[in-house]
Amino acid sequence: MLTLLQATVNAQETVAYGTNIVGGVSPGKGGQTHLNLPVFNTVQEAMDQVKPHASCLFVPAQHAAKAITEAIEAEVPLVVSVAEHIPVHDMLRVQEALRTQSRTRLVGPNCPGIIAPEQCRVGFMPYKQYARGCVGIVSKSGTLSYEAVGSTTAAGLGQSIVVGMGGDVLPGTTLADGLKLFFNHEDTKGIILIGEIGGEAELRAAELIAEYRKSCPNPKPIIAMVAGQTAPEGRIMGHAGAIRFPGDVSAAAKAKALEDAGAVVVPHPGVMGATMKELLGL
Repeated sequence: MLTLLQATVNAQETVAYGTNIVGGVSPGKGGQTHLNLPVFNTVQEAMDQVKPHASCLFVPAQHAAKAITEAIEAEVPLVVSVAEHIPVHDMLRVQEALRTQSRTRLVGPNCPGIIAPEQCRVGFMPYKQYARGCVGIVSKSGTLSYEAVGSTTAAGLGQSIVVGMGGDVLPGTTLADGLKLFFNHEDTKGIILIGEIGGEAELRAAELIAEYRKSCPNPKPIIAMVAGQTAPEGRIMGHAGAIRFPGDVSAAAKAKALEDAGAVVVPHPGVMGATMKELLGL
């Protein structure tokens, strides 16, 4: 909701960064202006009048699923949801809505968003350390993606696109989805993938990497890291989805699967920039 404090501050920073914000939605405040932007009662009204390409949802967790579903029904092409701890039953309904359509891509929930450095930001990433460049990053962890950004910026590589897919149990965009984006993205010369404990998204990503390296004559270098190597079973480590239940695949097993698939696995994000520079032969 554009008129809430967090959304207002974010919109001011995002406009200053160069992103073209065309309006906002705040139920009951349609027809007003805020930050010199038109305000609409519903997402459908906004789509009909200003036709946005993306929407960033600053909505409390208990209302977030309803807001995501409204954006899906209005066929907003890209929806970013930053809220953490959306009830799982609510997200199951969102997942069903996503499966029954093909026009909307959800990034999140519980994510920092997506950014094309020095071009556009949809989310709340600390954009000052980002630099336009050639490395694509997809990460479950927002904080670790910032570290990867700092490392690649310091190495003089910069980033093409950074996708924070989020750390909830049921994300709208997976690590594999991020990889597919970068495989076919001309401006991306190298890829960084950051996973963590919880779920099996890293294993699906490993399968995709193996297929890509077999089918592509000149595959892009891929660096991977899996956080939570020493995480105890049954304890949530930061994100709602970052929990290793008894019998779950360990972080070490995920890292091994990625390494076997052809990714270069590193122990921490501080070395990602130098490692990628070496892999690119720069």
